[in-house]
Amino acid sequence: MKILTGTQMAELDRQAIEGLGIPSSVLMEMAGRAVVAELRARFPELAQKRVTIIAGKGNNGGDGLVVARALTDLGARIAIFVLGALKELSSETHLQAQFLSKLKVPVTYLTQASQLGKLQASLLASDIVIDALFGTGFRGATQGLAARVIELINLSAAFVCSVDIPSGVEADTGHVLGPTVYADLTVTFELPKLGLLLYPGRQYVGEPAVRAIGYPRKLLVQYDSKMALVDAEGVRERLPQRQPYSHKGDYGKVLVVAGSRGYTGAATLCAEAALRAGAGLVYLALPESLLPAMEAKLTEAIKLGLPDADGALATSALPKVLEMLQDQEVLVMGPGLGRHPQTVRLIRQLVAQASKPLVLDADGLNALGPDAKKLLKKRSSPTVLTPHPGELARLISRSIEEIEADRVGIAAKSARQFNSILVLKGVPTVTATPEGEIFLNSTGNSGLASGGSGDVLAGCLAGLLAQGLNSITASVCAVYLHGRAADLLKSELGERGMIAGDVLRALPRVLREFE
Repeated sequence: MKILTGTQMAELDRQAIEGLGIPSSVLMEMAGRAVVAELRARFPELAQKRVTIIAGKGNNGGDGLVVARALTDLGARIAIFVLGALKELSSETHLQAQFLSKLKVPVTYLTQASQLGKLQASLLASDIVIDALFGTGFRGATQGLAARVIELINLSAAFVCSVDIPSGVEADTGHVLGPTVYADLTVTFELPKLGLLLYPGRQYVGEPAVRAIGYPRKLLVQYDSKMALVDAEGVRERLPQRQPYSHKGDYGKVLVVAGSRGYTGAATLCAEAALRAGAGLVYLALPESLLPAMEAKLTEAIKLGLPDADGALATSALPKVLEMLQDQEVLVMGPGLGRHPQTVRLIRQLVAQASKPLVLDADGLNALGPDAKKLLKKRSSPTVLTPHPGELARLISRSIEEIEADRVGIAAKSARQFNSILVLKGVPTVTATPEGEIFLNSTGNSGLASGGSGDVLAGCLAGLLAQGLNSITASVCAVYLHGRAADLLKSELGERGMIAGDVLRALPRVLREFE
């Protein structure tokens, strides 16, 4: 599903209204009715509810006034407040206000602080509050009377439904700079907005709902957006199918170069995740001294001992790894490798010389250092980097705070810089391509904030690559499945007590949903 910024949504509106001649009043009517439809789905006795509608002066306020009129038709007990004078309303919102006036539906126009007592009383008596103050064109911080109105909304115990976007959230960035409505439900129109998906804006959204309001499908398909939301439908279309007459050779081979003394768990999680994702054969190459432990720890993967440097991989392992790789579909490297100088040299040499698709994670990324761009630019085969913000910060010499403030922009820039697919882990996980495509994941929770979960993701991604998916598709599917596993476990284990091994064991349950 495409994602738009607020700026892009305004352009799409312009194309629909000016280019195709769809009256803006029609789109407004459909938007308001869509909000009411979402409310009716949650409140079967909506006609019995007390509802306060708070509208702004712009077209988002007009959507709110359509909601008010539709609720009046249902028989709900409503109170309408508009922030501003009648003469200040946009032309479309003014038209909606006239409709209400002709229907003898009272509207209170809030123009001074002395009127807030009436609003507060209405909010305290309400079951539902409709937030239609500011739409996707909002920028900056809420101030003055608007800020006080929002504070009163947030003090209410009522169910809060925001129209298109919670008032106070910037649709382009998700930035929140002043008082902002905490919604229980946000009904956005036609396509999700970027600000609804990025923190801190995301935490104000509550339950998101995307509703069509009459834009022609041809317009939506043709509209150029390089951002997409990864959902179950998209993953279902892309996952490889398994045939009843197949054998293990049909599902690819993965070479995992991982592990060092004290970090065999990372290697185990990665190798087993590749198997759980459906790879036919997984080979785990690790320091020779660790073989006895891994023979006991990991059953299904084939273990291969490599030259050892004090419990870490020695640089002299290079020829053997390159030889083994000739018979593999994909190389995943990094989990638990450590930072022994010989291992670092080995990683850098493999990045430069490995001619197969590469998934680089954890210590594999740390080994690149300031030469990352030069080493990665030399690669002719697809490369997927899977950093968390700390690892990316080291690669690009930026602070974690800078990265978190612009996850999409920095991920896109880094993918171009490194000529690699970049999977920036976090909330939400962002997958960026060198060509500028951006995929935001829709699954996952804080249960993934646990050591080893990244190793599971790297293995899952490699397993999908081995089955023939291209590097972009494998990346977005692996991220979705990984997050979905955590979501399945949330009700069973909670988020606090979830560990990487739980996520690994849940992968088959997730994959079964797509069979």
